[in-house]
Amino acid sequence: MPKRFRLTRRFPVSMTEDGYRRLRKFAAEAGLDENEALSFLFENFDSVINEDTYGHRLRLFLSELDARKR
Repeated sequence: MPKRFRLTRRFPVSMTEDGYRRLRKFAAEAGLDENEALSFLFENFDSVINEDTYGHRLRLFLSELDARKR
C-alpha cells in the first residue's frame, strides 16, 4: 500500500535565493509543488546525491557560510 502523503511537520526554513530558485525549477520540472519536492529529495536523499562530489560541495558551502550570512 502506498504511503499517504501527509505533511506532518511545518518548520521555518531559510534558503538562499539561488537555492530557492533551484528548488522551484526542480519542482516545476517534476510536476510537484515545493513541499512535495523537498519531501521527495529528503526521502530519497541517499539515491539523489552524488557521493563522489557531496563531501567536496559540503566543505565548500561551509567555508562560504559565514560570508553568506553577512
